[in-house]
Amino acid sequence: MKSSHKTIIRNAALSAAVTAALGATAAQAGEKKLLSDEEFAKAQQVYFDRCAGCHGTLRKGATGPSLEPERMKKFGTAALEAIIFNGTPGGMPSWGKDGIMSKEETTLMAKYIQMEPPQPPERSLGDIRKSWKVLVPPEQRPSKPEHDYDVQNLFGVVLRDAGKVAIIDGDSKKIISIVPTGYAVHILRSSSSGRYFLAIGRDGKATLIDLYMKEPGVVAEVKPCSDARSIDVSKYKGYEDKLAIVGCYWPPHIAILDGLTLEPKKLVSTRGYTVTDGTYHPEPRVASIVANHFKPEWLVSVKETGQVWSVDYSDLNNLKVIMMDAAPFLHDGGFDASGRYFQVAANMANKMVIIDSKEDKLEAIIDVSTKPHPGRTANWVDPKYGPVTGATHIGAAEYVVWGSDPEKHPEHAWKVVYTVKTKGSGSLFTKTHPNSDKVWFDHALNKDAKIQQTVCYFLKKDPKHQIHCQRLADHGRAVHFEYNKAGDEVWVSIWDKKDNPSEIVIIDDKTGKVKQRIKDKRLITPTGKWNVHNTVGDIY
Repeated sequence: MKSSHKTIIRNAALSAAVTAALGATAAQAGEKKLLSDEEFAKAQQVYFDRCAGCHGTLRKGATGPSLEPERMKKFGTAALEAIIFNGTPGGMPSWGKDGIMSKEETTLMAKYIQMEPPQPPERSLGDIRKSWKVLVPPEQRPSKPEHDYDVQNLFGVVLRDAGKVAIIDGDSKKIISIVPTGYAVHILRSSSSGRYFLAIGRDGKATLIDLYMKEPGVVAEVKPCSDARSIDVSKYKGYEDKLAIVGCYWPPHIAILDGLTLEPKKLVSTRGYTVTDGTYHPEPRVASIVANHFKPEWLVSVKETGQVWSVDYSDLNNLKVIMMDAAPFLHDGGFDASGRYFQVAANMANKMVIIDSKEDKLEAIIDVSTKPHPGRTANWVDPKYGPVTGATHIGAAEYVVWGSDPEKHPEHAWKVVYTVKTKGSGSLFTKTHPNSDKVWFDHALNKDAKIQQTVCYFLKKDPKHQIHCQRLADHGRAVHFEYNKAGDEVWVSIWDKKDNPSEIVIIDDKTGKVKQRIKDKRLITPTGKWNVHNTVGDIY
């Protein structure tokens, strides 16, 4: 990535006023000797793009360690440059070595994290409403698809550094449209009907994409946050798509929106006290959100405090929130196969947290391996242990599997039943499908380039859990899986630098062999992919 004023404008995560305020903060602290105001603004942008997700806006640490100035000054600029350039065994990418950050940016960052962290401004409901736009009102949207594509087999593919989402037909593999969204979209969620994709960008911009349009495009947008990762809709019977929710990294709050227009309705702060020692935390970020199948509620993972919230959306004027103590730092997760139990990683505690969404209570906490990073997890039926769930890990060469059926297999429920040895640490995502006999996983953050480009699977019925691996490309990183509607193809992104060609590799799931590659100059830094059918049904 090449730093420039265009980068700052493109992201638009912080307004010019905020950037000026950040420079003022540095000046007040008497630290301009390290960076000029212009350099400070550039460094702040690079930090936001590459570092804030793991280390926090205020640099207090989460998935990554604390980067607060007193600690960083002990390392010194040269040592910090080396760490940033080469990465760490714990899973931090080798930003400089991989060519993602320039030498100038590496030096800027080494100096920047020795300075006091700036605090971006809060966002009121009034501020958020100013960003709200309805581009096509609901009554003017098509009543049925204006094309012949199977909406249920459409894919949304995140084009991370382009700030766009590609809508691709799962049958013909044709790119139907390239939709402008927020920068570095983290996740797409389908509406309960499957008609819409909801996207949330790292810059806090939420967009509603109508898949019925001849060329699917944005029909509404709003910016509830400066930094965000999660979004979902109301799915309970009688509330389908009436509301949406965005979970913010900064400001630390949830924003409840109208489901068809994204009109801002309500804000709820997530600031509070940690479950470990009751320390007040000023920046508890929302890591993941899922829609409860049993009640009109969302389950919200509050990262730093270690709580899972059950947010009842049936009456916004008398909002009810149940706070379930779990473990820090909560990250991503998904339901078990029954749709009752939410399984979310507490990655810095090396645990998986299990929440009973029907009873709104903590069900169990499972010790797994180092830094679990399961994506939405993977569910399947093991011939010996019954229904199980598996998770990949950033910090260990292990794929951990636990029982997830307390009804019929209580002897195995919430216990690790076996571990599969992978090709190395740095795994980010896993995936399977009820129609597949395989469980897939990647190694996207491994330090070895060849392993980064390698994906593996093991057979669900293989008692030895032998892994079968293949290198998908000689460039970039192979990352994130998604099945098609039928469950007979699995799609993998080859995520390269912004200026390099990327692609999507389609694997025949029955044979495990590559059957097709989607190559197009518009596929800039493809990462996550979501199929409408699988996303609506929480199939993973």
